[in-house]
Amino acid sequence: MFFIKKYAWLLVPVLLLVWIVYGVDEKDKPTDQQGLSLKTEEFSTDSETTKRSEVQNQVMVDIKGEVATPGVYKTPLNSRVADVIDLAGGLTEQADHTSVNMAQKVQDEMMIIITAKGKTGGADGQHNSEGNENGKIRINYASETEIQNLEGIGPSKAKAIVKYREENGLFRTPEDLLEVGGIGEKTLDNISDAIQLP
Repeated sequence: MFFIKKYAWLLVPVLLLVWIVYGVDEKDKPTDQQGLSLKTEEFSTDSETTKRSEVQNQVMVDIKGEVATPGVYKTPLNSRVADVIDLAGGLTEQADHTSVNMAQKVQDEMMIIITAKGKTGGADGQHNSEGNENGKIRINYASETEIQNLEGIGPSKAKAIVKYREENGLFRTPEDLLEVGGIGEKTLDNISDAIQLP
């Protein structure tokens, strides 16, 4: 008893030291629940990022006319017209293979019209790329050759329009054409009545 009383004051610092070492160490370690929570957050963030990336790398394309299953299809960015035709079940026997450029890259909100052999209009009465019955050029889908039919547009300007469209997406308003190198206010005034948007 005398021994315990005499040396009891030495136990206090030892116990305090043990408590500090093990207490701080345990506090720094995440509990299983904390660890699970952190892993779940990391997983959900990765999952959301992946989904967002997938959406950004896809486009919606409307295909009409002489295909097995016309409709709106989701396809990866940088797909070609031929890929969308495959998604739609392929061309019908009546399809005019020359009515579209199979190698053209598709863009979001693009409409592809496959015409029948011997006809100038698609299923909805519109020309595939040059426009509808009023003869306007569908500037978002026309080829370089077709764009050259516009007043004041030669090969270099037509190429610039197609290049800009491929890199930046569809033109929303006629004024968007002013962003294309070589297209100024005067040129736009000359062609604005001859083009169709979207």
